[in-house]
Amino acid sequence: MKTLEIEVFPCRSDNFGVLIHCPEGNLTAAIDAPELESVVAAAELRGWPITHVFTTHHHTDHVEGNLGLKERYDCEIIGPVNEAIAIPGLDRAMGDGDSFQFGDYTVNVIETPGHTAGHICYHIPEAKLLFAADTLFALGCGRLFERPAADMWHSLQKLAALPDDTSVYFGHEYTLSNARFAVTVDPHNEALAARAKEIEALRAEGKFTIPTTIGLEKQTNPFLRPGDPAIREHLDMADKSDEDVFGEIRRLKDSF
Repeated sequence: MKTLEIEVFPCRSDNFGVLIHCPEGNLTAAIDAPELESVVAAAELRGWPITHVFTTHHHTDHVEGNLGLKERYDCEIIGPVNEAIAIPGLDRAMGDGDSFQFGDYTVNVIETPGHTAGHICYHIPEAKLLFAADTLFALGCGRLFERPAADMWHSLQKLAALPDDTSVYFGHEYTLSNARFAVTVDPHNEALAARAKEIEALRAEGKFTIPTTIGLEKQTNPFLRPGDPAIREHLDMADKSDEDVFGEIRRLKDSF
């Protein structure tokens, strides 16, 4: 099995574009299509004609380039079954627990409602890769536009159950803001404090903060840690449920 190659590049104001290339069969998938020009430029630079688009959700900044990519490459667009009507050019609708082949690799679909009603993530277990888009960020999670906090918390628990060494590629460069917020709700977490300093340095140098790992997020991301006694004490929520604590953390971030 040949190793998957990954290209990450900036799109729009703060989106990440991601291409994954499978040498077996010369397949290349764009994870979402934030804008046509940036995706095409990255694909042409690597000499990777795009064969697939793995769409995670219907927001414009993730699907704007779909139809242009289909016209240029005649690629197959895969996307969430529960948002099928809103995904431009959709060829194959996928739901929770579905899987498909990408060359030698099996891609598993994980439904993660919260940010949108039908958001999905793509997990490639053999390559230890997760493409989480706007569900899980480095030190953050997506805003709750279409589903309540309880649904997002359940979605994040699905992702947290993946192996710790899973590399996570996410949809936006929000990490510096997320880090500055995270230390306000988890101020005694030494691992978080150290990571926040590293992120400050990376961003000062103009470097990306992608990817992260499931293990690192479980140690430092407050949205995955509502059960932590220190966070509960800091928020004066010692007797509340994990779901309630998560909801409060999300509320605080919304106004940060």
